[in-house]
Amino acid sequence: MSFWETVTGSDLTREWKAFEARAEKLPAEYRAAWERIKVNISPHSDFTGRNLIPILDGVLGLLEETAADGLSVQEVLGDDIDGFCGALTGGEEAPSYRDRWREQLNRNVAKKLGQLGG
Repeated sequence: MSFWETVTGSDLTREWKAFEARAEKLPAEYRAAWERIKVNISPHSDFTGRNLIPILDGVLGLLEETAADGLSVQEVLGDDIDGFCGALTGGEEAPSYRDRWREQLNRNVAKKLGQLGG
């Protein structure tokens, strides 16, 4: 990845387009699961979303393979897609981008207050 791609995000655009092209080939129930997975995983991204690319690539590969084998989405992911996504991202205790930003803000405020009070 070049510096220009990193700055502009063109590499991410290319990756997302490739994911969506692959997902379009899936059966309808798999496409619906894919959309739900993307929504459930997105709060765990970093600012750019680059950290999710390998996870989503693996999930899409799993969906493609199991669809080719003729399995249903329920057989693969179970009835709890939200739980599946939680397990992928590290469980309920996994920090989201909001949590990380909140912690950073609290550290910065504490540092400033420490400078003013001390």
